[in-house]
Amino acid sequence: MNKRLIGSIALAIFLAACSSKPVKEEPPPAVVEKSPTTAAKPAEKKPAAPVTESATSAPMKDTSLAANPLKDPNNILSKRSIFFDFDSDEVKAEYRPLVEAHAKYLVQHPNAHVMLQGNADDRGSREYNLALGQRRAVAVKKVMNVLGVSDKQIETVSYGEEKPRCSEQAESCWSQNRRTDIIHAGE
Repeated sequence: MNKRLIGSIALAIFLAACSSKPVKEEPPPAVVEKSPTTAAKPAEKKPAAPVTESATSAPMKDTSLAANPLKDPNNILSKRSIFFDFDSDEVKAEYRPLVEAHAKYLVQHPNAHVMLQGNADDRGSREYNLALGQRRAVAVKKVMNVLGVSDKQIETVSYGEEKPRCSEQAESCWSQNRRTDIIHAGE
């Protein structure tokens, strides 16, 4: 455990010392880290079955929300984004409960898989932002691993600045793009 911590700190210091901002060039392909076993790819989202009521019957409850906590808007598992500070890959304390909830779900469902999609704002080179997005996804993965989630359940990918939520040149917008999204397989 101590060797891993020292190795992580040494790697972080080395990467910080080597960081630079080269001139922007053509976008490289997204970085993908796969688990030792093939992880399931997220499927396309399917619309929920419509809930119908007849004029003579009582309203029907949508039991899909009760059966699937991932889709219940009142459940913490419906929240899927962990946001980061500028040029940082540290999971902030305010997002720990969210990561812990997803980790608990994965531990309780050993056949479930997630893809962690790291993102960055558009400041910095494409290469730097790809690396930063990957570090953000891996940071969330490490927290989940510490909480007992198996490596085979997690896949990480970095989109760098290529999948922004907001495209304005303002801090309020950039802060929405500095994130890791949790995508559960089958959604």
